[in-house]
Amino acid sequence: EVQLVESGGGLVQPGGSLRLSCAASGFTFSSSGMSWARQAPGKGLEWVSGIYSDGSTDYADSLKGRFTVSRDNAANTVYLQMNNLKPEDTAVYYCAVGMYRNSWTKYDYWGQGTQVTVSS
Repeated sequence: EVQLVESGGGLVQPGGSLRLSCAASGFTFSSSGMSWARQAPGKGLEWVSGIYSDGSTDYADSLKGRFTVSRDNAANTVYLQMNNLKPEDTAVYYCAVGMYRNSWTKYDYWGQGTQVTVSS
């Protein structure tokens, strides 16, 4: 059974940082691309970032320079380091198996999400 468990969300002030984690199990993590997506209140899903099995990365243009995705294959975990957070980054953040950007129907497995709230 594929399981994805996100953690690391919380309340942070504007300009602060958070690191999200997604612990994966039930599939061959090291050979799988992984993505992060988010959903802000009242809005649709937005693809944030992803990392291929070879470690190469991709980002939504609007987030380049502030967010960094990484992976630890030994720990079956993918991370999202978020710096200089802004109120508009407030959302539920999800990890998913695959690298399909906004082609949501291609993602078969999702985590339960972790809430990130950026507010003073």
